[in-house]
Amino acid sequence: MNHINVIGGGLAGVEAAWQAAERGAKVKLYEMRPVRQTPAHRTDKLAEIVCSNSLKTDREGSAPYLLKEELRRGSSLVMEAAHKCEVPAGAALAVDRGQFSEYVTKKIESHPNIEIVREEMTRIPDNEITIICTGPLTSNNLTDEIMKLTGD
Repeated sequence: MNHINVIGGGLAGVEAAWQAAERGAKVKLYEMRPVRQTPAHRTDKLAEIVCSNSLKTDREGSAPYLLKEELRRGSSLVMEAAHKCEVPAGAALAVDRGQFSEYVTKKIESHPNIEIVREEMTRIPDNEITIICTGPLTSNNLTDEIMKLTGD
């Protein structure tokens, strides 16, 4: 594993980039913001949470807890950031959204194996390992490219 592209700087994208980089891969993390904004995002920060600041219950034994516990045990950057930026929310794990995205952005920017590329990806590179983590706010151009590749 030498070079990996990750498209999308949201929660899944930063986690994928972090995990690969921590294992020695050179990662190019592509994020289209601020070059191209979405209707929901307000900043150019990575891992910007655009809806609820709750990461759901952190009550032991629940399904959300088990998922978060697996992430914690896997040295998840997202979970590290969540605990550093936690705000009171009863049994839920909730974060200060601004602090959270700032924390994640600084960690990704300072990782020696991660290069952040601020541009819209409109095509998926041929013959390169590429992880697509763009979610529901994928640009129309990239959506068209994904549809061509998958036949949908």
